[in-house]
Amino acid sequence: MRNIGLIIGREYRERVYKKSFIITTILMPLLMVLLGAAPTLIMEFVDGETKKIAVIDESGLVAPKLSSDEEIVFEISSKDLPDALVEASQTEECFGVLHIGKEIVENPNDARLYTTSSSSLMIEEYIADQIEKVIENERLKAYNIENIDEILEKVEASVHLATFRTDKEEESAATSAIASSIVGMLLGFLLYFILAIYGGMVMQSVIDEKSSRILEVMVSTVRPFEMLMGKILGIAAVAATQVLVWGVLIILFSAVIMPALMPANILDSVQQVQAGADVALLATQQDVSPEMLTAMASLLDTGHLAMIIGTVLLYLVGGFLLYASLYAAIGASVDQAQDAQQLTMVVTVPIIVAFVVTMMVMKDPNSPLVFWCSMIPFTSPIVMVARIPSGIPAWEIATSLILLYASFVVCVWGAAKIYKIGIFMHGAKPTLKDLWRWLKY
Repeated sequence: MRNIGLIIGREYRERVYKKSFIITTILMPLLMVLLGAAPTLIMEFVDGETKKIAVIDESGLVAPKLSSDEEIVFEISSKDLPDALVEASQTEECFGVLHIGKEIVENPNDARLYTTSSSSLMIEEYIADQIEKVIENERLKAYNIENIDEILEKVEASVHLATFRTDKEEESAATSAIASSIVGMLLGFLLYFILAIYGGMVMQSVIDEKSSRILEVMVSTVRPFEMLMGKILGIAAVAATQVLVWGVLIILFSAVIMPALMPANILDSVQQVQAGADVALLATQQDVSPEMLTAMASLLDTGHLAMIIGTVLLYLVGGFLLYASLYAAIGASVDQAQDAQQLTMVVTVPIIVAFVVTMMVMKDPNSPLVFWCSMIPFTSPIVMVARIPSGIPAWEIATSLILLYASFVVCVWGAAKIYKIGIFMHGAKPTLKDLWRWLKY
């Protein structure tokens, strides 16, 4: 254990004391926030050029009801389509020509947009949505219902569904599917990122030490298994330190910054939701959606966040130990990183599969595929972490962790046998058949 401790300390200090680690640890949360807010900020502060579109409406029904905005301006044209296209091509201010056929109500596809430059999905959807509304109103008028517009306005309703968990210990606990899905996806991506990056770091470190023949000197004082465990545990401690720092920052943000930024009335309502008040009634009083109140209540619950972060650390350590042992075995069996590509595919495919399955968690966190992938050790670190914010039974988490750490023991045993032989093998590029033979030695 003394030798393993020395190797853990060396691997940990070598990485944690680097400026790149400190900068990454501090800036990564800010970068994630900026990446999430970037599309909104771009849409808010970057104004597009005003695009003028000439409208030729043979039906006479659509053009008068098209509404312009700051980016798209509709101008009714009385010219024929060929003449309008020629004029549009000669006028820089004209973006294109919208032609609407006579039978647009009976045939909604009888509309064409001719542009003088590349179009965009937002422009096309904006125009199509307006035409659809006009067609729907015209079809309703065919039923000869008086005051149809007023009736539709009174009938229109917007439902914000308040969801409650009756299977939890807290009676009728309010939940937020949106907050759970977003947090789950972020955590799943975080685990995917860490397993891929730090696992590759273990492999590259072993390859560098093997190519420089440092390992051949070290085995005169320590056993190969001690080197393997020291390296894996040392880098695992680095990853856990980074996640722990991020977790502390998240809890501080939830406990201090978010309450200070929220309006007093909304904060009071959120606190009442946390205390068990009727979320639907509070949402009506504050003129906000129940989903928003329950989401804010979840994000401001520091105890709940601390529980999630603690569980994430358990899966991070278990998943990293599992995959790092495999990466170390691959690194020990090759001389160069290029030679490891074929072997690393065996390890990276389960990580990619797990990340893909996390997309299904938003649809149904309890589907059979998601459930079994959260139990299988090679995918559970990512999939189960994505499920946890949705409120998973404790027995599922416990079973998944037991299977994960038991698999780690088996994988370390096998990886140690490959590692013990591979660090002395040079020149020949091993195949999967060779690795299987080494396991049986």
